Amino acid sequence: MQGIGFRYFAQRAAAGLKLSGYTRNLDDGRVEVYATGDAGAIAELAGLLHRGPRWADVRGVEEVEAAVEKRDGFRIEP
Repeated sequence: MQGIGFRYFAQRAAAGLKLSGYTRNLDDGRVEVYATGDAGAIAELAGLLHRGPRWADVRGVEEVEAAVEKRDGFRIEP
C-alpha cells in the first residue's frame, strides 16, 4: 500500500467520520488503521478501506477488536 497515499486516504476518511485513532505503515508493507468512535462510522470506514484510494490495490482488510485507547483526533503516525 505504501506510496499510493493509503494512510492519507484513511486519515481523511476517518477524520471526516469524526473517528479518533491513527494509521501507520508496518515493517512488512501493510498499513495499520486503529479507529475508535461510533460503531456505524467505524463500519463505514471499514467499507472505504476495502476499496481504498483510486490507485490502491487492496488485497485484503483484516478487522480485529482491540483495547480502546483514548485518542484526540485521527493522525498519521511514523
